[in-house]
Amino acid sequence: MAQQLVTIFGGGGFVGTTLVEHLAKTGVRIRVAVRRPNSAMHVKPLGEVGQVQVVQANLRDKDSVRAAILGSDAVINLVGVLAEAGGQKFNAIHEKGAKTVARLCAEMKVKSLVHMSALGADVDSPSLYGQSKGRGEQAVLKAFPEATILRPSVIFGAQDQLFNRFAKLAKFPIVPVISGGTKFQPVYVGDVAEVIVRALREDNMRGQTYELGGAKIYSLREMMELAAKIAKLTPVFIDVPAFIAPLKVFFLSLLPNAPITLDQYKMLQKDNVVSEDALGLEDLGIEPTLAEVILPTYLVQYRPKGQFTPES
Repeated sequence: MAQQLVTIFGGGGFVGTTLVEHLAKTGVRIRVAVRRPNSAMHVKPLGEVGQVQVVQANLRDKDSVRAAILGSDAVINLVGVLAEAGGQKFNAIHEKGAKTVARLCAEMKVKSLVHMSALGADVDSPSLYGQSKGRGEQAVLKAFPEATILRPSVIFGAQDQLFNRFAKLAKFPIVPVISGGTKFQPVYVGDVAEVIVRALREDNMRGQTYELGGAKIYSLREMMELAAKIAKLTPVFIDVPAFIAPLKVFFLSLLPNAPITLDQYKMLQKDNVVSEDALGLEDLGIEPTLAEVILPTYLVQYRPKGQFTPES
């Protein structure tokens, strides 16, 4: 019997790297499809020799997507952008790109498709990001009704752009906090990877939507304070008044590699937590990993003396 082949679009990123490591342990062959193959070569050693292959594909190029899917038993689409840049527009990636993957999976008789969406995906969202994610879900399910949709809250782990960013900010003596009361339910990247692995082998997950949240709900300010505490840093956090925040965000959005955009600010106006009636980690028998258990393993690098900083 031929070894199963799983193609992961966006498999060289933060979530994708952890997923490749988890999937490799199951013995499947893995094809990592990314825009720039040289940026994903770090995933090849995560499996046995020859188990992980890296290929070029761009969701805006149908032919390259088709080539990446060819021969696959399962496909996972992790591609997403938090801010628009160049040709990487929300609609092009989250809606049109997702539709291309789903349609080709159906056409090429792929057995299972897992699509990574996000909490807050809603065609009526105040943010363009949320709208595009919502339309992407609709397009995927229309083309491939048995697709498994995953909606994670913010994801944390060693290479995240969440707590790492908060720890870096905490090195400044004063840290402004915008929309600090907004609630989040950060979920561990390892738990997200485990859900995806299960979705490929458990038929009852097909056609279902899962909202993935962690063990605890935090406000944005609480997450920033937690990162500072673990990094042994003591900045002063100052809440930016609501009437000033949009103007401050506007000017910040003009900076190169902007720390926050106006669209992201709109997303911050709504809590990012799992719905009470949604399927989630617990329904799969997965106990959510507490952030406080994982954060010290990688935020130690931000301590004044690194790992040698006294705990007291």
